Amino acid sequence: MTSADSDFDPDLIGFRPLTRGDLPQMHRWINQDPEVHQWYWPDAGPYEQLVVKYEPRLSGDTSTRSYIITYRSHSIGHIQDYLIDDHPGWARVVGAEERAAGVDMFIGEPEYRGGGRGTAILRKFVRQIVFARSDVESCVIGPDAENARAIRCYEKAGFRFYKTEIEPETGRSDYLMRLSRRAVFATGR
Repeated sequence: MTSADSDFDPDLIGFRPLTRGDLPQMHRWINQDPEVHQWYWPDAGPYEQLVVKYEPRLSGDTSTRSYIITYRSHSIGHIQDYLIDDHPGWARVVGAEERAAGVDMFIGEPEYRGGGRGTAILRKFVRQIVFARSDVESCVIGPDAENARAIRCYEKAGFRFYKTEIEPETGRSDYLMRLSRRAVFATGR
């Protein structure tokens, strides 16, 4: 990070839709960065596996919306949202009583981790993207229960512990956290 970036400006955070051209960088982040690999996709494999996972998102064949996180127009990570009801198995696990969206994220460029950057990214994304869906009343994020850094980041963004559950696909323990629309817009976060 340059010295100019030591004064991180949340106004310079952006989100652009994931494109096919982003997939090699996504693959690099997921497979070569130990922190991303451990917490985001620990069983990630070859590039072709990534393409199979993200192709439906690129073609619009799923309700999951994937974005590249940018800062000063540089790609620094990935974030996505989806309607929990569109994933019945996960919806049963989450058990949200209201219309809820799920969010997953990682910062792929290590120099952009820490210093409140992840919190600023998540706050902006929730306000501008997730709650732009007028029918979404809450947002749920589920870091691995062992990922203390992510949990602290999400707490600072306003998310609160909801419950711990085992993720059906991976068998990992998810520390589910929830943030309501009302809380976001009442506090101005």
